[in-house]
Amino acid sequence: MEDISEVIRMPVQAMQAVFGQFDDHIKKLERQLKVTIVDRNGEVRISGGAPGVRKARTVLHELTELSMRGNQIEEQNVDYAIAMSMEDNEDVLLEIDKDCICHTVSGKPVKPKTLGQKQYVDAIRNHMIVFGLGPAGTGKTYLAMAMAITAFKNQEAERIILTRPAIEAGEKLGFLPGDLQSKVDPYLRPLYDALHQIMGAETFLKNMEKVLIEVAPLAYMRGRTLDNAYIILDEAQNTTPAQMKMFLTRIGFGSKVIITGDATQKDLMPGAASGLDVASKVLRNIEGISFCHLSSRDVVRHPLVQKIVKAYEDYEEKEKRSEKRRSRNAYGNSSHGNSRRNS
Repeated sequence: MEDISEVIRMPVQAMQAVFGQFDDHIKKLERQLKVTIVDRNGEVRISGGAPGVRKARTVLHELTELSMRGNQIEEQNVDYAIAMSMEDNEDVLLEIDKDCICHTVSGKPVKPKTLGQKQYVDAIRNHMIVFGLGPAGTGKTYLAMAMAITAFKNQEAERIILTRPAIEAGEKLGFLPGDLQSKVDPYLRPLYDALHQIMGAETFLKNMEKVLIEVAPLAYMRGRTLDNAYIILDEAQNTTPAQMKMFLTRIGFGSKVIITGDATQKDLMPGAASGLDVASKVLRNIEGISFCHLSSRDVVRHPLVQKIVKAYEDYEEKEKRSEKRRSRNAYGNSSHGNSRRNS
């Protein structure tokens, strides 16, 4: 295939952000799309095979526009823009970037960063109960918190209730001093961190004192009816089926529920059924309930985390296939043995 060359103009104020420190972003683009990119005083020349040049032009256009909108260009943005260009999904990043949920106390916008995250946020807007399922680092809890705090500020919910199972509260932590709340606080720390970052520590404490924001272990939900509230159940893979049923039947009028979990990170006893797994099967076809599946492609932490998650996904998928083969072989051998005995 004959090489071609294209020249695009890039605003000087965007160039440093798009190129990255030591031109790291451009080097990655060159490696993955097999092109050469050279800057000549604001004119960027892209050379290589026609498909690679076209994709590189699209990626540079998207990253430039993101930078001009005031976004910091991170390695995750570059990786995702390249991945979308490979699938000919042009301008996906720019469309996703338009959806600003809220701002942190430091003024940083909270937005979905991938197509999966955007679909998750839209599901929360449009459904009463949403299950956000996926590996660590996909923003399940953080985006749910941002949506809850925004609804609370807009007076769409009277209070926020955040909960997660503390399965070790009666075991390893049982000998510690203090009541159950103080014992399970370490398990609720990720929720506190998100609240402080988005709402601010002072506002958070004021609302906690007024019981407008409640952070509590799942055991505290029993016997209650939760009306006009935004409720988030985190780490739902560690619930038992009975706990999950108890939680779901607490939901009252005017409430919205987000349940997050990662089926691959259970801390339950070996052989114990997960309430999240059971709920995924039982509730899948009920109107008003949405299941959003995030994957390694939606990981927004360090790119190495994305690679680790993907490696584990591939390993677990391979193990499942091997287990199925072993089961089929065992069944085949058993059937063959029975037929020989019968003859």
